[in-house]
Formats: sequence, structure tokens, C-alpha cells
Amino acid sequence: MAAPRDTSRVIEVPGPWQHRYVAANGARFHVVEAVAEGTPDAPLVLLLHGFPEFWWAWRDQLPALAEAGYRAVAMDLRGYGGSDKTPRGYDPLTLARDVAGVVKALGERSAVLVGQGWGGYVGWATAALHPREVSALCAVSAPHPRVMLQGLRTSQGWPAFGHVLSMQMPMLPERKLSDPRSGYLHRHLVRWSSPVSAFPDDDVSATYQRAFDLWPAPHCALEYHRWLVRSRFRFDGRHFSQLMARPLAQPVCLLRGGDDPAMPARLQAGSVSYVDGPCHSVELPGTGHFPHEEDPPAFNAALLAWLRSLEQAG
Repeated sequence: MAAPRDTSRVIEVPGPWQHRYVAANGARFHVVEAVAEGTPDAPLVLLLHGFPEFWWAWRDQLPALAEAGYRAVAMDLRGYGGSDKTPRGYDPLTLARDVAGVVKALGERSAVLVGQGWGGYVGWATAALHPREVSALCAVSAPHPRVMLQGLRTSQGWPAFGHVLSMQMPMLPERKLSDPRSGYLHRHLVRWSSPVSAFPDDDVSATYQRAFDLWPAPHCALEYHRWLVRSRFRFDGRHFSQLMARPLAQPVCLLRGGDDPAMPARLQAGSVSYVDGPCHSVELPGTGHFPHEEDPPAFNAALLAWLRSLEQAG
């Protein structure tokens, strides 16, 4: 499926990076790359955004990673931004194949995945189902998929549970998400950020809103949420849960904002049991569900420290 007509104007935000389109898993994906000159063998760090964002969520991490000697690439997940908006394919099995395919389309054997929110959910799935393409995982505001489902059933998980349930209605959520007059997108970013955070300002919210003006991006983004609920009553959901039961052998960094209403600390602690490899936990005070945007310097310092520890460990 071809990219929407106005994608280049809205999605290809200029900066110290390059825009590309690559083919993987039967679809076309928009990727944004930053790498320092003279570093042809820089290790790949692939950044996976969450809801309701697109690659631009990593605008502060792309140049920082490139300056530190990494090949930083942020992709638009299926249905978002400049990537194909297919009628189907919003289950984690397909999304994991997307990410693994993009790694290979970029000419690499493996990558460190850094995923926030739904991007972290997809990152967990990719690391488990395609371990050869994932050398390590940093899950930001994203508990292990099995732990997340357990957490939604508790009182601490009600904010996230209510959010997921509200997306199950037909068409009304799409209308709210795509209409800037509703204020829905801005309110969501504010509610899930720390009370002491200045994120998001009006310009940030407007940028994300313009990306959702590209129909059917709102519908595609909501299909992630809908699969999560519908799959509870189907074989594919039980099958995915079984596949995710085996702990990861790769190194994992669990990073959360100290004020994240959607990811209580106990969910991060519970995710540790699904990691057999080295596991590192970080909590950034004064940030909520979007620590990479709420406090970029602190987030970048924590991410780079973990990446350097991977290099030192060989």
C-alpha cells in the first residue's frame, strides 16, 4: 500500500537525520537514520515509538546516539506516520516480523531495540520471537506482555485498562483522535505525563495531531488496542501468550518514569522474571509515561550508560 499523499510534508520533519523507506514483511516502512560520519560499523540501535506518537518521539535521542557512536534509526510502526497503513497486521506476531525485517532491510544482522509503550510491547515480542535479530532490549514504560495483562486486572492498572477499553468502541475513538477540536490527543499526553513535567507543549501536541490527520492512521493505531482485548477470546491471543512464556536470554534494560500512571513499579519488578540474561532496572524521577520526551537529558544519560555497559560486557 502506498504512503498517504501528504506524508512527506507532515512526517519528514527536517533535522540532523535522513529519511528513508525500506521494504519488510510485505509492507513499506518509513525510517529515520542518524549516524556520525566516519563510523561505517556503528552498531544499530532501532527506536520504536508508542501511542499516540510516531518516529519524531525520538528527535532528542537520534542525534545523541549518533554522537555517541551508534547508528540510530527510528521507524514508524505499521499504521503510523509514513509507514504503510494496511487493513490487517496489528497483532504482535506480525509486528515482530515487521521489526525483524526492518533490521535486515537496514543491512544488519541484529540490533539493540529501544521501545516505548506499544513500541516496547512490540520490542518484547521481537526479542522473544526473533532472537537472532535482537541483541538487547530496552523496554521503556513497557512491562512484559504477560505481566501487562496481569496488571490491567488490578486497581493500579485501571488507568491503562480504562484507556484500552475506551478504544474498543467502533469509530468514535477514531473521530476523537483525528479531530484536533476534541483535544483528546493533547489530554492523553498530559494525563500520562508527570504532574511536574512541562511535556507536552502546544507545538508538540500539534505535531502529533498532524500525523493523525493522515487517514487511516487513527484506525490503525487503535487496532493495536483492539487486538489486545479481542485476542483474549481467540486462539491467536493464547498462542502469543504461550510463546512469550520463555524468558529472554538477551540483556534487558527496564526503564520507567517515577510518576508513570500506566506502569506501576511492581509491573517493572514482575517483568524481571521473564529475563534470563542480564537485567538492569532504571527509574527516572519527575517523569511519567514518556520519559524520553519529558526529560531527554536524563533519559539519554541512562540509555547511553546501559549501552556502554553492553559494550564493556562484550
